[in-house]
Amino acid sequence: MKPNNLVEMVSRTVERYSEKDAFLWKKNGTYQGISYLSFWTKVRQVAAGLARFGVKKDDKVAILSENNPNWPISDLAIMSLGAISVPIHSTLPSDQIAYILNNADCKFIFVQDHHHLEKIIHPEAAAPLPTAIFYPLENFTETDQLFSIDHLGYLGSIHPIENWEDEFKEISRDDLATIIHTSGTTGKPKGAMLTHGNLLSNIEGVQFWVLEATPKDVLLSHLPLSHVFERMAGQFMPLSAGSTIAYAEGIDKVPENLLEVRPTVLISVPLLFEKVYAQAQQMVESGTPLRKKIFNWAIEVGHRRYEHYLNQTFDGMMRNGFIPKKLRRQWKLANALVYNKVKQKMGGRIRGLISGGGALNPEIGRFFWAVDIPALEGYGLTETSPVVCTNPMLRTKVGTVGKPLPNLEVKIAPDGEVMVKGPSVMKGYYKDSKATEEVFEDGWFLTGDIGSLDEDGFLKIVDRKKRIIVLKTGKNVAPQPVENAITQSRYIQNAVLIGQDEKYVIAMITPSFESLLPWAEKKGLPNDISQLIKHPGVQALLTKEVVKYTHPFAKHEQPKKVIVLGKEWTVEDGELTPSLKVRLPEIQRKYKEVIALAYAEEKFTDLQTAANEAAVGLSLKFTEGERGK
Repeated sequence: MKPNNLVEMVSRTVERYSEKDAFLWKKNGTYQGISYLSFWTKVRQVAAGLARFGVKKDDKVAILSENNPNWPISDLAIMSLGAISVPIHSTLPSDQIAYILNNADCKFIFVQDHHHLEKIIHPEAAAPLPTAIFYPLENFTETDQLFSIDHLGYLGSIHPIENWEDEFKEISRDDLATIIHTSGTTGKPKGAMLTHGNLLSNIEGVQFWVLEATPKDVLLSHLPLSHVFERMAGQFMPLSAGSTIAYAEGIDKVPENLLEVRPTVLISVPLLFEKVYAQAQQMVESGTPLRKKIFNWAIEVGHRRYEHYLNQTFDGMMRNGFIPKKLRRQWKLANALVYNKVKQKMGGRIRGLISGGGALNPEIGRFFWAVDIPALEGYGLTETSPVVCTNPMLRTKVGTVGKPLPNLEVKIAPDGEVMVKGPSVMKGYYKDSKATEEVFEDGWFLTGDIGSLDEDGFLKIVDRKKRIIVLKTGKNVAPQPVENAITQSRYIQNAVLIGQDEKYVIAMITPSFESLLPWAEKKGLPNDISQLIKHPGVQALLTKEVVKYTHPFAKHEQPKKVIVLGKEWTVEDGELTPSLKVRLPEIQRKYKEVIALAYAEEKFTDLQTAANEAAVGLSLKFTEGERGK
């Protein structure tokens, strides 16, 4: 019998795997664990503590924290009371946090530490909320409104809710579980209302269709739990199966934590997989000619094996009967010489990668399949809890986002927009009926994405509907595929195409200094970034990379100019959303003058002067003749 709600779902796991580690986290340089039973005791106590502060059904409680075990403890404690959790990205500035707290009518908030506490003390915030801190400092002074989560749990232990289990089992699938605010790439964030049934149906669909979580699995959690992708796939799905969740120390520590935790499943966004791919390429480039030859041969063998895999039928039988004996022998040798080395860099136990939150470059997807690390790309939105489609383990088509989950319907509107219907689609936006009406049509949710379904029912996403660039020539450019191609270069971190109502498109890029600085050191170039990006050698390298990776595209899709920025884009500075998507309006606002001059028929020196003043590295223009070199 299916559980009525997320809390009941996890309680069943606790009954089956009470002594197993639910979570691992780093403390004093070593990973330590907490069992499912101990974790559940804390959930019970924190729930009772919240009840002492008057939190009840339908109240909204915020969580402002990075990933750690207290996150799911708080999340489930809130939900067990029939209250609604409101996650807030820990990297957001104070004014945006204040907006979400006010918009969602929050009555209580959990924060990680004093740094996060300072963010909610803001002129735009509502009256101070009762606040529980996960990790207070030693000299922390508690008040009636400010206390530690341990104190909240202590209150709950001496004032327990006697019929706690009976009460949370009464919460239905139709009850609201959480309000998750959209990233706000084009405007103010909207609060998507997701029910217990929305998230449960998504977990059930994913478990059936993709990479089934098991009690033996260990997952490394590093994407923010405030994002729906990590919340569903990195928290609730493993907790439904009795898996162990290990928390990374941060995105920069993921390579190190991979070796310590040795996860079996890694859920991430394309950015991390791009870095792994770039490191592999860099390792090969720095090797001997023989090493390069062996590596390229092994990748070619892996690609041929993948092509045989694609010929499988959905019952797992090969259409051509088997993989040729010669290819099997070659694959075993390639596995020993190359594939295992790549696997060891990721801990050595990875049985699958799940990519979401953005488009994965097909070349990078094929690379992981070639080295025997299945990369399963999916697609979804906050409003769909989130997964709409994903590539099944049984048969993955690189370059697509997979097939719709079995409990969802997907169709393509006449204008190419992807439309979704099913049990994981949100109830609507909180306190915004107008915005809700705009995204529904005859019961179908309008995703805002342009896509197509192939003959086998696999979905391809072209781009956001509002991002399609229309040039003065009347030609349309879908920027996402071009941007993905450019960031395939290990020397380029981010890329954005602009050109609405112009004659041609321009690429704005940020270098990957992780790869660029070692290259520059070998060339004897300046190590000061502000000087380095203006150096003719660096300009030539980055120009060559953009030309190389955009050459396969149509002429009108190829950027005619490249603007290189002298700093990385970050969430803190507003260029990226917490899910690492580019905020195009913010990029266009910050570099408005440079973009305008790039399109004006100014001399290059004038453009370079303006670029320098705007802390932009350079702006290059290349001709059609240079593309042929």
